[in-house]
Amino acid sequence: MRSASTRMNSKQGQILSSATPMILNVPVHELVFVKNATTGVHTVLQNLRYQEGDVIIYFATVYGAVEKIITALTETTPLQARKVEYTCPISHKVIVQKFQAVVEQARSEGLNVKAAVFDTVTSLPGMRFPFEELTRVCKQEGIFSVIDGAHGIGHIPLDLNELQPDFFTSNLHKWLYVPRGCAALYVPVRHQHLIRTTLPTSWGFIADPTSSTADKPNILTPLGSHRSAFEELFQFVATSDDAAYLTVPDAVRFRADVCGGHDAIFQYLEALAIQGGDIVAAALGTDVLQEPDLRPGEKSEIRRCGMSTVRLPIAVGGQSSSSSSPSVAAEDVSKVMNFLQVTLKDEFGTFVPVFQHGDWLWTRVSAQVYLEPQDFEWLGGVLRGLVERVWTGEHLG
Repeated sequence: MRSASTRMNSKQGQILSSATPMILNVPVHELVFVKNATTGVHTVLQNLRYQEGDVIIYFATVYGAVEKIITALTETTPLQARKVEYTCPISHKVIVQKFQAVVEQARSEGLNVKAAVFDTVTSLPGMRFPFEELTRVCKQEGIFSVIDGAHGIGHIPLDLNELQPDFFTSNLHKWLYVPRGCAALYVPVRHQHLIRTTLPTSWGFIADPTSSTADKPNILTPLGSHRSAFEELFQFVATSDDAAYLTVPDAVRFRADVCGGHDAIFQYLEALAIQGGDIVAAALGTDVLQEPDLRPGEKSEIRRCGMSTVRLPIAVGGQSSSSSSPSVAAEDVSKVMNFLQVTLKDEFGTFVPVFQHGDWLWTRVSAQVYLEPQDFEWLGGVLRGLVERVWTGEHLG
């Protein structure tokens, strides 16, 4: 069993190299597999070393598990955390400005901004984030950029060679059409010395020379291996089913041979998400999340992805000024969300997330290669009917 696991893991570089030239444009020795993007972010943040006065900055639309990772680190290390606060709708420009203001404020207090964590495309609400500009600002300010690209690979164009983030991780099981759990972690050579352990710490760990175990070899490293220490670190991480990793080459071939290639997929997803989001919003008599100050004919930056976030005609806590959009009490929001999610699954065999953001309930719709505008028309009708059932109080029964 040990030799079989080693043989399978020894293929990781070959598997990644078959996928990366077209998708990420980085060399294979800067990429490894991890189970999911949350693990990738945690691996990076756990390996960085923190001193008194160090600060990590993250954003109001952060993925919940990542916020908990940051919170846990503030409890176990000297690290402090600062959140960039805002409520959508918001523009890319304002997000970047708010980030710079938080950096400036932290430094005015004598603190050292060590790292910033931000998304490619946020989860809830679903919107494209200004990760390119934030990466540029981080470079300029000497801050580690840690990009949570959970909705990145296979979803939007990514060129890490051009972008040059400090760290990047992305699920492959969301938009690249491989099984769970499968994700990539990118660490450029210039930072690989900072990544000394996996989660959990396993066979590839290189102990400090003064450690009592430093002279014990990695018994799973094949003789004559030419992999770097960074690659060896992730070759065998505890007992795990890594079969999903082996599907990546077939997924890439499927995208190229059946779906028309990555660029065609990116274009289709974005166009369908925009059209589909508009269809659902029209069915509900509401609107799609986008920048508040768009000029006529101007394209939305936050909608340049395969997801759209649509406002439901359900206000929270008496915020609605329209009789067509009644409100629910704040204490009943969880009941409404549960009713909508459960009914969508049980009666209609589908799922879209329903969540509160600001003073309204919203839903996120995703385009995919197997969907067409008619699918969004169907969803719009289903959601309209469910909202009417909420208005009659069915969620309280």
